[in-house]
Amino acid sequence: MTLLVTDMIRLGAERHGGRVAVRFGAQELTFAQVDALSGRIAALLARDAAPGTAIGLLTNNGLFSVALDFACVKARLIRVPLNPRLSPVEHTQMLCDTGVRRLIHSDELADCAGALAAGIPGLAITALTDLVAEAADHDDRFVLVPHPDDGVLALYTSGTSGRLKAVLHSQASYAAITRNVLDNLMDPRPGDMMLHAASLIHASGTLVLPFWIRGGTAAILPGFVPAEYLDAVARWRPTALMLVPTMLAMLMDAPMFDVDRFDSVDMILYGASPMPRPLIDRALALFGPRFVQFFGQTEAPLAITVLTREDHLDPALRASCGRPARDCVVCIVDRDGVDQPAGQEGEVIVRAPFRMVGYHGLDALTADTLRTDGWLRTRDIGFLDTRGYLTLVDRASDMIVSGGYNVYPKEVEDALLTHAAVAEAIVVGIPSETWGEAVAAFVVLRDGAGQTRVDPADLIAHCRTRLAGYKIPRRIAVIDAIPKSAVGKPLRRVIRDPFWAGLARRI
Repeated sequence: MTLLVTDMIRLGAERHGGRVAVRFGAQELTFAQVDALSGRIAALLARDAAPGTAIGLLTNNGLFSVALDFACVKARLIRVPLNPRLSPVEHTQMLCDTGVRRLIHSDELADCAGALAAGIPGLAITALTDLVAEAADHDDRFVLVPHPDDGVLALYTSGTSGRLKAVLHSQASYAAITRNVLDNLMDPRPGDMMLHAASLIHASGTLVLPFWIRGGTAAILPGFVPAEYLDAVARWRPTALMLVPTMLAMLMDAPMFDVDRFDSVDMILYGASPMPRPLIDRALALFGPRFVQFFGQTEAPLAITVLTREDHLDPALRASCGRPARDCVVCIVDRDGVDQPAGQEGEVIVRAPFRMVGYHGLDALTADTLRTDGWLRTRDIGFLDTRGYLTLVDRASDMIVSGGYNVYPKEVEDALLTHAAVAEAIVVGIPSETWGEAVAAFVVLRDGAGQTRVDPADLIAHCRTRLAGYKIPRRIAVIDAIPKSAVGKPLRRVIRDPFWAGLARRI
């Protein structure tokens, strides 16, 4: 019998009940306490929501994050996590598209939740601390009998058109994600500890359940601040870290950085955005062979390919993202879907049990992404060498990955075009040692809006009211005209390619 997510939650609690499962600040919860609390919250949530109902979560990392996620699974609800960094417009779209009628929020996000409730008729909001207090009177043994096809997560990412899209995962696919992590990335033991500073709604949170079922602890920080992170490493002595390249660079550049603080750390996972070669070379010189890279995406987390710590010892392999995971098949195809030989670039496609169920409410996009023969199109361009190592060189779409976050040019362009002075806009990703890629915008002004009358800082401020912070251009230039094809299609590469000239990668 294949274990589902609910089974994994139960087994972790049964095997490791008295151990510490969660640390947050000076507070901690044991496996038994997290399991009991999640059962009580599940009973309360299920009172007002039938199985299969979507429930919104607007929460920062906290003591009750894991229990809340587990409660949604036990109540057979589909959690829809909202990234607090997104704009109210984006939050509203996410809630309305998935039909969320109830939103659970952190206390510090009460104003944001209230504004959403004011703009969405019928949306009920509940503070997480109030929910925890109310759940105290409910039975902690509450669990509905799950089905492999039960939805457990609708996680939003940007679409190729710039439109937000919800990636759906089920009991079966999310359990397969956990097995993928354990089979390919790490082998946690009771007492091991993963330090989480990135938002738990993304890749970092995917590592909670693998540690849970093996008796490991989730040490949670509210966010990533280099000084606080370094203090937590010294104080909690974690055995594993998860860092995007930007975080790694900020740590090594922090005034209080001392590699001896990390003597408890056995493994440092990284992924989510391209790792600049000088950065990983520097990190290996400081930390030694403790690094493991994964390549994955929201549609197929966490590890499509893995670059092991042994692989990192070979400088020639550090530009690759490793070989396919044990439970995954990777193939390179041309535009017609024909397999390509070693060394030949093409689109990366994947067949794996941990791939998504599909996109919520977007049947045409799902059909275009999930081929009828079971393969998932990643829309990344790369090649496999003769040893089976995958190297990514570009994207089939125009997506920018900046600091581990996906940014699609069209949504930034649309925001710029709402400014009265902007006639046209084109957005590209340019190289950044800090972020991997930085968002850069090039605009053509309307007649009468002279260049001296429009300050790029004003355009950036305009974008701040409409976009999440990581989507805002870090550079804006005014140009006379946007290059276009004979049929009037903007030639994005004419703008983008000069910035990447002479570099081995184009992402």
